[in-house]
Amino acid sequence: MATMRRTSRTTPAALAVALVLTACGGGGAGDGGEVTFWDTSGPNESPVFARLAQDCAAQGGFRVRTEVVAFDQALNNYKTAAQGGQGPDVFRAEVAWVPQLAKLGYLVDLTDTDLGRDTSDFLDTPLGSTRYDGRTYGVPQVTDSLALFYNKKLLADAGVEPPRTWDEVKAASAKLGGEKAFFINNDAYYALPFIYGAGGDLVDAPAKKIVVNSAANAKALRTAKGLLDAKAATTALDPANSYNNMQAAFSSGEVAMVVNGPWSVADYLKGAAFSDKANLGIAPVPGETAGRGSAPVGGHDYVVRQGTKAKDAALKLVTCLNGVESQVRVAGELGLLPTRKSAYENAEVRANPVVSAFRPVVATAHARPWIPEGGQLFDPLKIAYADVLAGKEDAQAALDEVAKAYRDQIVPDYSVG
Repeated sequence: MATMRRTSRTTPAALAVALVLTACGGGGAGDGGEVTFWDTSGPNESPVFARLAQDCAAQGGFRVRTEVVAFDQALNNYKTAAQGGQGPDVFRAEVAWVPQLAKLGYLVDLTDTDLGRDTSDFLDTPLGSTRYDGRTYGVPQVTDSLALFYNKKLLADAGVEPPRTWDEVKAASAKLGGEKAFFINNDAYYALPFIYGAGGDLVDAPAKKIVVNSAANAKALRTAKGLLDAKAATTALDPANSYNNMQAAFSSGEVAMVVNGPWSVADYLKGAAFSDKANLGIAPVPGETAGRGSAPVGGHDYVVRQGTKAKDAALKLVTCLNGVESQVRVAGELGLLPTRKSAYENAEVRANPVVSAFRPVVATAHARPWIPEGGQLFDPLKIAYADVLAGKEDAQAALDEVAKAYRDQIVPDYSVG
């Protein structure tokens, strides 16, 4: 899953549409007067980011061209362009991409700029995603994590409280229609709440150890498979359609609970089950024990391409796009989670039900390994997780294969621990 999280949700490949936005200020393309911004958000979000970029350009006295790029194509397209000295001046990068692009030399080192020095207002965990080898290469745009989404009416009618443990999910299923209680997305990113909640991880980066095949992780995947075996949950047999099937089932009211992130809210509110938006409930993900659930940190960072001829204007754009006022605006219009502490103190942000529900989730979210190879850790795990859920392979054997793939293909200098 991506390029992780966002490959978990399907991003339309048709989003290769350029929005040419002009604002006051002189200069032609390529002379520093125009900034090209690649936006990797989806159709629910891109119009807001495009307007915000236009407003920033008007304030800063330069021009901006926003190009909406399909998320699942963006990383490879950026690397191909940057390798040839081309590409956008500013890029909205998934958090796992930043250390990878920094290692390749494709990003401006922001450490000694105002953007790199003035970081005290950012939440620590998303800020970690902007750093590589002790230097700063990005600015945290939005953060996110995974939470338990639930249909309030279905749970209330069944006399069920939002479950805090996976055992409580299993127990609640008897009142919620068995398999209709919970949908398990069989993508790798969505295995992480089971893994992190059991005390596991994929790699121990400081120790350079591969730990994906630990006993804790095997137990975690067996917990997920156990929900299916107990007829307390359902999943998609075809991994390629798992996310879309989950979205459709929850939006229609066919299933009562799913695990997902704040980006999914706009889609849910279009569904029949949530014509009354107050029916959408959000709670921390369940864990092995109550109060010990843990979900991964996701999100996006703004980065500036190394070699851009519009560096000064690009830095101005990022400064404006990620200021407190802009983060408040994005939270208010989209329900996305700010990365600035001060943005959470804004009255409008505090009143936003999605942001307020996710605030405690983000506060306890588990940091991913911010290493150049971080985004590559998910493809082997995705195959293993789907196979375990489908009953094709035992959890320990499947994870042993993942560990071997990590060692052979992704982090050959790590030991298997």
